[in-house]
Amino acid sequence: MKLNMNRREFLAAFGTVAASAVLAGCGSSTSGSTASSSNQTGAGDDKCAVATGNLIVGFDSAYPPYGYVGNDGSYTGFDLELAQEVAKRMGWEIQLEPIDWDAKDTLMDSGAINCIWNGFTVEGRENDYTFSQNYMINAQVVVVKKGAGLSAFADLAGKTVITQVDSAAYNVLAGEEATQAELNATFAKLETISDYNTAFMQLESGAVDAVACDLSIAAYQIAAKPDAYEQLTETLSSEHYAVGFKKGDEDTADAVNATLALLDQEGFVKTLCDKYADQGISYSNWCLA
Repeated sequence: MKLNMNRREFLAAFGTVAASAVLAGCGSSTSGSTASSSNQTGAGDDKCAVATGNLIVGFDSAYPPYGYVGNDGSYTGFDLELAQEVAKRMGWEIQLEPIDWDAKDTLMDSGAINCIWNGFTVEGRENDYTFSQNYMINAQVVVVKKGAGLSAFADLAGKTVITQVDSAAYNVLAGEEATQAELNATFAKLETISDYNTAFMQLESGAVDAVACDLSIAAYQIAAKPDAYEQLTETLSSEHYAVGFKKGDEDTADAVNATLALLDQEGFVKTLCDKYADQGISYSNWCLA
């Protein structure tokens, strides 16, 4: 359901909630969810955005089109612009923190970041974070070198496939609940790497035969080099993106949900999707209502 209120009404209504959250601390330790990791927020944790007025966004700076270094040397991307607008509407400061993806949980626990907003897949992480509502539909796909004669998953038998460490694609292929474990077993090797830009460089050079990645990452790379890459038509899985907060930080998640719904109602989201359309972002995949 869309929010039927203008910006002033929204901010006035939410101001009471935000003020209460500041007094009570971030989230609740009695929300009915039990964390499976150390990401447990207890009463008195005061590092969340509604308490500090500062949204500290952890992101992978080599993850276009969601977060990356632009031509002017500044951090940019669909998710970063979305986060900046949410912070602006809420009256929060925003701090963009490029992170080592392997260290994201440690950084969240320490308060060095208070959210992960980076094309962040929900599936498989439900017990580790408090998430916003899903806002984008995504899928895991495989990209190969154009003209390599690979057109289906069956053609990957005996090939070397690469993906990002601790990524959704890796979890689908080799994680604890790998739904594509049988496919992975046909590969000569499944390699991991810290970022997708380097993975695609290896694909182009012939060091690997395929890259398993998010649909949007594939679209971005193919748009940049349409003569170099092509995507297999089969998909590894479908999933959703959301903003991840420390477990129990329901207050910030609620604030972000309401603001994203307002931005969609006002047309900001579609305009932003259109801006990044040539990089693989489509408003048709926006799913937060």
